[in-house]
Amino acid sequence: MRPAIALLLSLLLLSLPLLGLVGCGYQLRGSVNVPPGLSPVFVRGGGLVGRSVETRLAGSGVQSTTDPRDAGLVIDILSQDRDSRVVAVDSGGKALAYMLTYRVKFAATDRQGQFVIKPQVLSLDRTFDDNPNVSVLGEQEESDIIYSDMADDAADQVLLRLRAALANRPAAAAAGAGST
Repeated sequence: MRPAIALLLSLLLLSLPLLGLVGCGYQLRGSVNVPPGLSPVFVRGGGLVGRSVETRLAGSGVQSTTDPRDAGLVIDILSQDRDSRVVAVDSGGKALAYMLTYRVKFAATDRQGQFVIKPQVLSLDRTFDDNPNVSVLGEQEESDIIYSDMADDAADQVLLRLRAALANRPAAAAAGAGST
């Protein structure tokens, strides 16, 4: 009987941190709760960031639509741009490091066409060290992986800003958005 009590106490102690996270309102990065009046959501513009936003919304249990006319909230990925520039060279002029930049312009509107998020630009930067022992194709593949990670980070930032905009949106406006 004593080992059973010890096991029960151990499980209880291990679960306390999880209960603390639930109680403090902890949310996974990239998760967002969309009020019923703004559901379903349509993501327009696609690309790497759009697909990543859609995946994160689906993971948060947010209802989506493939028709913008049915949407309570439209997230527009207006543009995506990637760029690189040399930031370090060796004595022979060979590039040693690059700065990779990923820019995303986005906005979000409700059913009435009112901005939930006005058009804004996110810009993410990462350094990429050139490895002379890797082929050019390997370097290109590595930079593509970094750009893909940056697109995922941009999607997280879009949803973070959406979450903040929805939290600051007056309750009456959010409720009124459901009536058409």
